[in-house]
Amino acid sequence: MTTAEWQHDAEEIMHPRLPAELIERDSRSPFDPASGLTALSGQGPVHRVGRADDPVWLVTGHEEARTVLAEPRMSADRINSPRARSLVSPELHARMFPPERQAGSFVFMDAPEHTRFRRALAGQFTMRRMRDLTPRIHEIVTTRLDAVVEKGPPADLVPDFAVPLPSLAIGELLGVAPGDRDEFQRRTAALLHRDAPVEEQIGNSSELNRFMQSLVRAKKRDPGDDVLSGLARDTDLTRNELAGVANLLLIAGHSTTANMLALGAFALLEHPEELAKLRDAPELVENAVEELLRYLSIINMGIARHAKEDVVVGGATIRAGETVVVAAPAVNRDGDRHDDPHRLRVDRPRSHHVAFGHGVHQCLGQQLARVVMTVGFAELLRRLPTLQLAVPLEEVAVWTEMSVYGVRDLQVRW
Repeated sequence: MTTAEWQHDAEEIMHPRLPAELIERDSRSPFDPASGLTALSGQGPVHRVGRADDPVWLVTGHEEARTVLAEPRMSADRINSPRARSLVSPELHARMFPPERQAGSFVFMDAPEHTRFRRALAGQFTMRRMRDLTPRIHEIVTTRLDAVVEKGPPADLVPDFAVPLPSLAIGELLGVAPGDRDEFQRRTAALLHRDAPVEEQIGNSSELNRFMQSLVRAKKRDPGDDVLSGLARDTDLTRNELAGVANLLLIAGHSTTANMLALGAFALLEHPEELAKLRDAPELVENAVEELLRYLSIINMGIARHAKEDVVVGGATIRAGETVVVAAPAVNRDGDRHDDPHRLRVDRPRSHHVAFGHGVHQCLGQQLARVVMTVGFAELLRRLPTLQLAVPLEEVAVWTEMSVYGVRDLQVRW
């Protein structure tokens, strides 16, 4: 088996392959879900889709999605699901997902292991820590915008702004030393090179894991006032588990927040009336972040679960062992939950969305992501009041077949 085939099988296990018409968005209307997904969601809240030899249940209704994500009979363990075991041989599965690779990947665990990790991490992800980090995030945003302004227009907001911000914020959270931040930035940015050769992607992942192992050793020797030090000092997590948690926090938090910053800026620039509201009333920025999370729904391939026993959702009986995917782009535009759901409104009264999931697996780093986006958007619009696209909308390239949706680049001027 070639490296590319290996990677393909691993991705099939982690992200059930949905029909193209349900995930590929139209670059001419880049902020909307795939047209096939929108059409399907109008036919009901739960659907049977996919290949004949690998069907899945697709949930597009808001209430049904919350039911699935909160249901303890639904498992988050994609790696060891019946579907995963059926796709590859036991020998290959063991080679693809050795225990050391799974260490710390608590988002793919069920109770009681998930509970063990979640409790350990909850003590570190406090509102106080997020408040204490906010001034530093302001400094990071200011420094990046200083560089953008000094360089002058045109600028590409993806590498110049959106990619560095979450990386630097997560580096602060994990306690990356100042002397290691450039290397941390390089390794993090490499994760977004999603069109790089498979061998290069695997190499980048391995190098990042080595970096995290080294960081864990440093925190064991000389702990500081950061999340990783707290976990090393106050919990029974092993070194492999600590490195795995650090990797997971970076991978899960960086790609999503970076893509939200770039795609969110793009959406605001293409909705001038909403942008004007935000410029006139900067206090709306926190509300605007929630609306952008709902409206853009960048978790493009959905949130997967499998039933541990028969479960009825939205009138459909999901049998034990069957796979369920929550289609976040459709769920967050459910007309039964949101008025005028296909319209971006930065002053929309706050409503529940599933951008960060729901239930016990809800994103642990969501408050950090909110702070980065709130400060990022507020300062971007304040510092660059005449910001606009430097190219026509149709020339902005998007990622069409990725699990996380976003723009490849975003050329702007001011």
